Amino acid sequence: MALTLAFAWSIQAGAAELPNFADLVERSAPAIVEISTSRTNSDNLFEEFDELFRRQFPNGQGPEEPFQPPRSVGSGFIVSDDGFVITNNHVVEGAEEIRVHLNDRRVFVADVIGLDEPSDLALLKLDAENLPFVGFGDSEALRIGDWVLAIGSPFGLEFSASAGIVSAKGRTVPRRSSYNYMSFIQTDVAINQGNSGGPLFNLEGEVIGINSRILSSTGGSNGVSFAIPSNVAVNVLDQLRETGVVRRGLLGVQMREVDYEMARDSGLPRPLGAFIDRVQPASPAERAGLRDGDIITSFNGHEIGYFTELPFYVGQYRPGASAEVIVHREGEVSRFQVTLGSSPTNAATAAPEPAPRTLQPQ
Repeated sequence: MALTLAFAWSIQAGAAELPNFADLVERSAPAIVEISTSRTNSDNLFEEFDELFRRQFPNGQGPEEPFQPPRSVGSGFIVSDDGFVITNNHVVEGAEEIRVHLNDRRVFVADVIGLDEPSDLALLKLDAENLPFVGFGDSEALRIGDWVLAIGSPFGLEFSASAGIVSAKGRTVPRRSSYNYMSFIQTDVAINQGNSGGPLFNLEGEVIGINSRILSSTGGSNGVSFAIPSNVAVNVLDQLRETGVVRRGLLGVQMREVDYEMARDSGLPRPLGAFIDRVQPASPAERAGLRDGDIITSFNGHEIGYFTELPFYVGQYRPGASAEVIVHREGEVSRFQVTLGSSPTNAATAAPEPAPRTLQPQ
């Protein structure tokens, strides 16, 4: 009897510690939006396809409904009462028309303020006022195991909520770009097609990430999803609102991971930092005095545990910014002051506003 009571009490105690997300969803849902994009028929592509499709039927009689242009659905959230909306770049890139569906069923056609491919973020603007909005929290304060909540439109099921925990931080996901400025938050939240661009909340109702991608062998959720840290989003948001483009600093080094032998030879307590294979000629790193073989362990106060973290932190600063770099060289610690250059990605983001926005399939 005593054992049964103890077991029941432990179950009740465990249940009491689990969060209830109902209040968080109720407060935050009005600021979440569904985003749909489509291609127009300005180039007659779809009229031609529809006519070709009808020719496959006897007497040219096809379906009563004409061929519909492809549509794509994603998520986003309002960050100010005057209608600024954040979503993923891949949700809206190339779209000719972007419709933003609010929780109260209003629909707006959005303007693109700026797109940033390296961070996979986009800033939109609605012609509206007095809108509900959500604020950002500090993604650096997240701990592995913290509860998080996502709200979005998986498979077009608008304003769906799903919860989980932070599985890892500082994840690097391979991309086509040679310049990877992202360090993702990994979660086990159920994220699927349509969740892209939606917010990831902490228990205080603050946005600490923007859901961006999943790792899956089936195309559906396998419990491995990645979110863009809120601290990155705030930096990108500020720049897009100011100028419509994002500019990132450049250090100018080629690097690799520090292994056990490198750490031992350099007097490090364990493998950490970024090993410099090559300092690029005439780069900010060379001008500051960095050398091949140096191990960077800190960049402007940010500890570098893995070499993939260095470009992430460098990318948070603009060209011309001054930063302190701490390196281990031949068993000694040295400090250097570096004035950052301009990343090659800035040339792309500084290009004129995109011409006709064609739909980019997800």
